[in-house]
Amino acid sequence: MSGTKSILVVDDEPNLRKTLAMILQRAGYVVTTAGNADEAHRLLRAGAYGLVFLDIKMPDKSGLTLLAEIRELYPDMPIVLLTAHASLDSAIEAVRRGANDYLLKPIDPPQILERVSQVLAKQEQPRRRREIFDEMQGLLAELANIEGGGNVVDGGTAVIDPSRYLQRGAVRLDLHTRQVLINGNPVTLTPTAFDYLVTLVRHSPETVTYKKLVKESQGYEPSLIEAKEVARWRIHELRKAIEADSRKPDFIITVRGIGYRLVA
Repeated sequence: MSGTKSILVVDDEPNLRKTLAMILQRAGYVVTTAGNADEAHRLLRAGAYGLVFLDIKMPDKSGLTLLAEIRELYPDMPIVLLTAHASLDSAIEAVRRGANDYLLKPIDPPQILERVSQVLAKQEQPRRRREIFDEMQGLLAELANIEGGGNVVDGGTAVIDPSRYLQRGAVRLDLHTRQVLINGNPVTLTPTAFDYLVTLVRHSPETVTYKKLVKESQGYEPSLIEAKEVARWRIHELRKAIEADSRKPDFIITVRGIGYRLVA
């Protein structure tokens, strides 16, 4: 069932499952539903989906537990949480643990379709960049062969497209492979943490507000309170990965009451 048009809806409320599935199917998506976490896990072991809608509160096994299991199977698969106002804290905790986004119940059809489009478009960008890069590499290599030489590196591979990289001082990002080098040393980041670092590098050394940071990194417009909370934990995750001492950061600086900026 892999592909960006395939969506898995996991919720123990039958009416909500049916309603959400109908909304998505009318928009052209192929929808599979599961009424509990174990059923969803069985479906996911059979193959990936383009996106998963996951309810936080379910009997027997919580959405947070299933979220961790999904991340073990598919580290990069988009997950959007479904939550009520009463469980908003749980939703924020799930975002910290790797969920891409969340929606509040009761569901609003236009908002759902807009959010799905945003999440899938963001997920598609790295793959499309790789496709374009590979096509360009092939064409450049072919041109070099035709001309009997040209600008190549080891193994006859054409020179790297400079638009592939972002760099600010000691921080270097490869947008093609989504790899990070700090002072020449590789650093492992989660996909969302990488997106946050891209946003900070693009705007460095300017301050990025909480709302702008979340919007550009995760593709949706949060409230200020929500943006502060989500951004704070994403920055905490980033600092643990790239700073020598996350309590005394050298790269990601807090601008109190406004946001964060990258100094490198």
